[in-house]
Parts: sequence; structure tokens; C-alpha cells
Amino acid sequence: MSHLPNLITDLALILGAAGITTLLFRRLKQPVVLGYIIAGLLVGPNFSLFPTVTDVEGIRTWAEIGVIFLLFALGLEFSFKKLAKIGGTAGITGTIEILAMLSIGFGMGQLMRWSFMDSLFLGGIIAISSTTIIFRAFDELGVKTKQFTGLVMGILIVEDLVAVLLMVLLSTMAVSKEFAGGEMLMAIGKLLFFLSLWFLAGIFILPTFLKRASKLLSSETLLVAAIALCLGMVVFADKVGFSAALGAFVMGSILAETVYAEKIEHLLEPVKNLFGAIFFVSVGMLINPILLWENAGPVLLLSLTVILGKLIFVSTGALVAGRPLKQAVQAGTSMTQIGEFSFIIATLGVTLNVTSSFLYPIAVGVSVLTTFTTPYMIRLADPLISWLEKVLPARWQQKLQEYSAGTQVLKGESDWRIVVKLLMQMVLINVVVIIAILLASKYLLYPFMHTMIDTQLVASLVTIAITLMAMMPFVWALMAKKIQHSAYRQLWLDSKYNHGPLVAVEVFRNALAVAFVAVLLAQHFSTPVAVGVTIAVIGVVMIVFRQRLQRFYQRIEQRFLNNLHEKEKAAKQAPKLLTPWDAHLSKIRICATSPFIGKTLEELALREQYGVNIAFIERGNKLLYAPSRFEKLFPYDEIGVIGNDHQLQKFTVLVEEQNEEAPVADLLAQQISLEKIVVDEHNGLRGKSIRDSGIREMTNGLVVGIERDGERMLNPSSATTFEWNDVIWLVGDRNKIAQLSQV
Repeated sequence: MSHLPNLITDLALILGAAGITTLLFRRLKQPVVLGYIIAGLLVGPNFSLFPTVTDVEGIRTWAEIGVIFLLFALGLEFSFKKLAKIGGTAGITGTIEILAMLSIGFGMGQLMRWSFMDSLFLGGIIAISSTTIIFRAFDELGVKTKQFTGLVMGILIVEDLVAVLLMVLLSTMAVSKEFAGGEMLMAIGKLLFFLSLWFLAGIFILPTFLKRASKLLSSETLLVAAIALCLGMVVFADKVGFSAALGAFVMGSILAETVYAEKIEHLLEPVKNLFGAIFFVSVGMLINPILLWENAGPVLLLSLTVILGKLIFVSTGALVAGRPLKQAVQAGTSMTQIGEFSFIIATLGVTLNVTSSFLYPIAVGVSVLTTFTTPYMIRLADPLISWLEKVLPARWQQKLQEYSAGTQVLKGESDWRIVVKLLMQMVLINVVVIIAILLASKYLLYPFMHTMIDTQLVASLVTIAITLMAMMPFVWALMAKKIQHSAYRQLWLDSKYNHGPLVAVEVFRNALAVAFVAVLLAQHFSTPVAVGVTIAVIGVVMIVFRQRLQRFYQRIEQRFLNNLHEKEKAAKQAPKLLTPWDAHLSKIRICATSPFIGKTLEELALREQYGVNIAFIERGNKLLYAPSRFEKLFPYDEIGVIGNDHQLQKFTVLVEEQNEEAPVADLLAQQISLEKIVVDEHNGLRGKSIRDSGIREMTNGLVVGIERDGERMLNPSSATTFEWNDVIWLVGDRNKIAQLSQV
């Protein structure tokens, strides 16, 4: 009989232990992640009561694969477009919280006389909250439909991205063994460059590849292809000096923009769960109970620091970003724990052999304690808010309300701000592509040509010709692509003040393009020759091939944009959104026994009786935006209802079946959204009632709120008349509302 490898025996042991402990933890209604960690402790080398894993190195390899799949799955739920659209609130809150916790963690490590690297890793460990634990707590406590959860989801997106960046930066510092500002800036610049390049190349290539191979992609082949792409990016990221986790995350975020994202995520779920379980079990195997007991004081101190620090700084960040006191405190109490990313960062320190042996069990101990306290902290929000309302001076509370209201008033972007933003996007995209082509030419193309062609001059000329052919469409865009926006035209017409700066911008663009061509030629010729040839080449190409370059670049750009928005076009246009103030939108299913069935909206008078408004009705494959008062409700209709927490809770009792409110991470790329406009001389709404203005027909939407002189009207009557500087909140077609704003 053949000998059974130790790795198989060990896998049977750890998965068996994991299965038993997770069943127990589910029975106790505790996160299964904690069950995995306990299972790892029981079968690990530091606990002798049960059978022990023998091939520790083999398990660690599997655990590394688990990290890869965890980050790949996280990337599939992530989107660079979502990050760009989460809005300033989550971005500001997340930035304030992360910077504060990083600083506190490092400072506490130094106060406890830990080493520089231990203190640095401690800051990273306590800075990131647990997405898994928060999701589970929200679900168990039934608070997913409350408005503050949208803010929490947005902050978690920011934290996830920062955690990936932290892993890269901590790895860089661990290798260099010191904090060098110049090297750190170079590492950050290199990281941003490759992130941009991978995203651009991935969006340009992968959706097209998947579309053309769609007839061949069964569930099996799609899963294999997705894992192959993930591991391929992992290898590539490692080759250019980044972590495997970053490569997995990037490939997941690229695939997240394709129409296959949800299917890949579904197919990957069991694979991620398997390897993720092995990873968390390996986390428990590294716990030394003796070290944990010896460091009980730091564990308790750091747990208290995490709870109070995150409560204070998340709440403060939300207040600074303009959220009301209630939502800020609710968000703060929800994020008072650390979790899976803390384990990954702690494991990174152990793997790189740069942290002390006591740091890892301390991190796990803090995570366990803060995880157990999370549900209680979420429940603490309401009593804490009531206490704050009693102790805070009325003048302070009034100032906070005014500040929160002021941040929600629409601020029209200046023409210069719009133009600068568009110019930066265009310049950065083309610069990244040109630099990538230059690097490929120098390190790949020229060495290859030099081995194929004996004459150095001929090899150089062939390399230059091929590189120029690849570069020139992007050089043309950098030099001559026009900004197609009314703001640019408006600035140009105002010749008195804007001609000079606009001309300077155009000169800078052209100089930058010429410089890149000169850099290419300078790699093969002397500087004077390179300058002369550059001028000649630019002149000839821009005169002779200008039209061809323009058409070719437009095809490239159109393909990229089509791929980027392919998922949005294919997705069902679901009107899910978050609305202003304390009101928000919840999607509710009408049950078969509801008293609303068969009645028109006019007969139900929901606005008058419950203070809510219906933004849409989804009936099978039919979607009715801003339904008329004559529309009836039928069994199993899904309706989008706008109201505050109290109104929605009172209303949903009558319909019984309620779906989860869509989290922020799923709301950011929809055509139907919440927008706000100001009544001014451009849109001609002043003096007209909501009914007579035709705003419903123009925007395919619904007026859900009006701000006027610091007062707010939620779900206003259709007879309400618009006045100067009213801020109108509309649920409708984003593009049509934008057109109305620009009339």
C-alpha cells in the first residue's frame, strides 16, 4: 500500500477540525472566521492535546494560495469606477480614520518600546476594519436598510484599497530595513504607474477576449480561465517587484468591470471558501498561547484603543465630511474591530521575518476581542446618540446641523476645474501608455532585435521604427486631442482672461509629447542627433499621418470605453440609490396578502399616510420609473420606497417581505440615480409648480426633496412652486438631469 503524503493527512485534520468548530460557532451565532482560528490553534504545533499538523511548510504554501484567492475575490467585488464614485464622504472619513489609527498604532508601539518595524506593522494591523464581520453583524441585527450602512460600505471600500497599498509599502520597507523618503516615493510612484497600466491594458484586452470567446465559455472553462488570469497576474506582479496579493487584487478588479464578474464570483466562491479556511486555520496555528497570556496586557490595551479610536475617528471623519451626528456615530460604532486584513498584514510580517514573535498572537487576540464586542457596539449607537444630544450644547448641535446641510447644497463646478480635470485624465492616461511602450522598447524589444540583427545601427533603427509606430497614436492624442466639453469652449470665448493659460496648457502638452520622442531617440543616438531627428519626425508624422493617427486613436479610445461600460450596458437598469438627509430608498417586495394589492397609488395616498414616496415599480421584466398616480400595485411587485428609517419601518409592516437595501458598493454605476440641481436662470424652473414644470417628463424622474433657505421638504406636493436657488433632489435618468442642468 502506497504511503499517504503528510500534506493530505494534514488537510484532513485541519478541515475536519475547521468543520467541527465552525458548526459550533454557527450554533453560538459567532463569525466562522473565529472558528477557523480556534481550529488552527487546536491542531497547531503549540497545542498538544489533539493531533498536530506535521507538514507546516506545506500548509503555509496552501495558506498563501488562500490569501491570493481572498484578494482575488475581494477584487471581483471592487471596482476602480466605484472607488472614483463613492463620493467625498466615504473618502474623507476613511482617510481621517486610517491616518489616525496608523499614527496611534505606531505611537503605542513606540511607547511600549517595541521596534520600529513592530510599531509600523501594528499601525497597519489596527487601521483596517473587518468587512466580513461588519456584513454579518448588519445582517444579524437587521440594520442593512438603515442609511448609515451606505457610508460604512463606502469606507470599507477605501479601507480595502488602502490595505492593499499598505501591504506593498510595508513589504518595501521590510526589504530596505529603513524608512527612506526618496525610496518610498519611488515605490509609490512605481505602484501607481503599474496600477494604471494594468487597469488600462486589462480593460482594453480582457472584455474583448471574453466577448469573442463567449460561445466557448462554459462554467468550467470560465472558472479555469479566471484562475489562470489571476495566477498569471500574480506571477507578473512578483516579477516587477510587487506582492502576489496585489496581483490577485488587480486582476479581480479588472474582471469586475466585465459582464462575467458576477458569474466568476459565484464560481469562485467554493474555491475561495476552501483556501480561505486553510488560511485562517494557518493563522490559528501560529498562535502561541503562552505568548498570548504573557501579552494579555497589550492585548487588552490595544483592544480598547481599537474600539475607542475607531469610534472617535470614524465619527469625526463622518462629521467633517458633512454627515449628521446620528449617522456619524452609527458608522463609528459599526467599525470598532479588526479582522481578515489584519491577519494578512500580521502574516506578512512573519513571512518577511521582520516582526517579533509576540506581535502575531497579539494581533489575533485583539481581533478576537473586538469581533465579540462588535454587535454590542452597534447596539450602543442609539443610547450613545441620546447621551450626546443631552450633553452637547444646543448651539453646537445647531452648528453641526447647519454644516451638514451646507455640505449637501449643490456647488457648481467652475469651468476651469472641469477643464483641468479632463486635461489631467487625458494627459495621465496617454503618458502611462507611452512610458510603458518606452520601457518595453528598452528592456524587451531592443535586446531581442540586437540578438536577431548583427548590425547595431540597423537593430536600433528597427527598434525605433516599431516603437514609434506604437507610440504615435498616443503622442498625437497628447499633442492635438481636443477637450470636447462646453466648459473648454466657454473659457476660450472669454479671451480676456483665459487665452493665455489655455495656450500655455497646449504648449505644455506638445512639449511633453516631443520630450517622449526625444527620450526614445536618445537611447540610441547622441543628444544633438536625437533632438534634430525628433523635430523632423514629429513634423512629418503630424503633417502626413495626422488624420490616420486621429482615426486610429479614436478606434482605440472607443473600444476602451465600450469595454469599460460594457457591464453597465448589459446590466439591468435597477434604480437603486441613496437619498438625501435621513431619507433613503429601500427596495420592497409586495407580498400576496398585502392590503395594498389592486389599489392605485392615488387611492393608497402613501405620501399623506406614511410620509413615503414610490420612486419605481419593478414588475417582472418591466420597470416603471416615477409611476403615475393611476398605477396599481400587484402581488410580488418590487417597489422602490423613499422615506426615513421610522417611516420605512412603519410602512414595511404592511407589505411583510423586504429585500436588503443595496449597499454603496453596488449603487455606483447605475443610470438611474439621485441628482441635485439648483433653480437658476438656466433651467427656467422658477415660478413653476412641480406638476406644471414638466420636470418629470424631462428627466424621466421624480422630485423627492427641495431645500429652501435652510429648510427641507421631503416628498413635496406636486403643487409646490420652485423659487430662486431652490436645491431640487431628483430621482431619475442621470444623463437627462445633467442636460437639464446645462440648459
